[in-house]
Amino acid sequence: MESLSCLVLKPSPPTRLFFPPRIPQMALPGSTFVFPFSMDYQLPITTAKLALKPIRASTSAVPTTPSTTSTVTSSPTAASTKKVLVPIGFGTEEMEAVILVDVLRRAGAEVTVASVEPQLDVQASGGTKLVADTRISTCSDRVFDLVALPGGMPGSAQLRDCEILKKITSKQAEEKRLYGGISTAPAVTLLPWGLLKRKRTTCHPAFFDRLPTFWAVKSNIQVSGELTTSQGPGTSFLFALALVEQLFGESVAREIGELLFMHSADDKPRKEEFNKVDWAVSHTPRVLVPVANGSEEIEIVTIVDILRRAKVDVVVASVEKSVKILASQGVKIIADKLIGDAAGSIYDLIILPQGGVAGTERLQKSRILKKLLKEQDAAGRILGAVCSSPTVLHKHGLLKENKVTAHPSAITELSNPVDGPKVVIDGKLITSMGLATVSDFALAIVSKFFGHARARSVAEGLVFEYPRS
Repeated sequence: MESLSCLVLKPSPPTRLFFPPRIPQMALPGSTFVFPFSMDYQLPITTAKLALKPIRASTSAVPTTPSTTSTVTSSPTAASTKKVLVPIGFGTEEMEAVILVDVLRRAGAEVTVASVEPQLDVQASGGTKLVADTRISTCSDRVFDLVALPGGMPGSAQLRDCEILKKITSKQAEEKRLYGGISTAPAVTLLPWGLLKRKRTTCHPAFFDRLPTFWAVKSNIQVSGELTTSQGPGTSFLFALALVEQLFGESVAREIGELLFMHSADDKPRKEEFNKVDWAVSHTPRVLVPVANGSEEIEIVTIVDILRRAKVDVVVASVEKSVKILASQGVKIIADKLIGDAAGSIYDLIILPQGGVAGTERLQKSRILKKLLKEQDAAGRILGAVCSSPTVLHKHGLLKENKVTAHPSAITELSNPVDGPKVVIDGKLITSMGLATVSDFALAIVSKFFGHARARSVAEGLVFEYPRS
């Protein structure tokens, strides 16, 4: 049967690869984030600046829970005409998959997340459990404007071995429609399918030697005709924005970049710390991440993925009646447990992800979570919040005189905000602006628990630019 064509032998549990230092990048002087699609081009993003202008975003084109950050719609019919397929499998890299889906939906695309497994529930490479919208067999006769493959191992091998996905993507290439892959996907999935022929391509540095030498390019983003490739989780936002640019145009990509805080901030510090104290513990750090319907999927997945890469014991707990939550841009995530079941343990750090309007209110109204937060504060343990969630701590009386940062829409509610840095640490409180800044937020936590060397090692595996000292 067609629906069984992607079945493979049950794989071993997902494993994380340890990668060598990232490949040096070339500078792109004065980049304004304009892609000339009439020719091949590469975009080494490490020193590129996105010249983005403040905008007013329209209401989301996808029915989702209200969010602090809006969805941009390029035209009244854009969402109905731009259809995107994002396949996932056992061991798919969750940051790459979720950032792709989130950013494309913000732009107004109709994104279908399809499982190549027999079931819709898929365990990603870092342990996050995602729920696909449908099985890949239901997509075989559909036409997509874009097919975008996340990487991760063994996820890329799972995608490679799916005959239905191979046929869909091969037809996409034959008919000159957009397709792409990030991280391991170009080398592990697209190359064996023969879809990289005469295409300049990049991929994760650890898999770079698998690419045809003449066509391999050491850049964060590479566009060659209809094919777009990128290097890893740390370049996922740029990969997604490059695809948005091709689907909707430069202005929409700029608007989305601004909403996500992708603008250049070279004149401002990455993080700022006040009242410095030691966070090191003698055991494996335990972190609780409470989530609710409407929580921001980019923030949940990025924080959890990065901390687990650093060997932190992370528990994702739902404040809803079910462990399954619907995030702000429609991504379905299965938490590890309910908040009531998580409440019996002690955590070194509790992190509140952004929850939009509805999600933040649901976190705030959870009596169990409120009790946990107050106990955490009373015991002198660490608290963290991103985007609009510092307001939850504020309303529970837990910020006191701490210096904080937050999403611009929420920062006016706080009594001691710090303007400028993406991340602010004050004693045993850490806050962030949210969205694209949460990678810095999570790596700052890794640095506080384990030291700068561990944080830099994790960043290199992500292909994320991080200070050497």
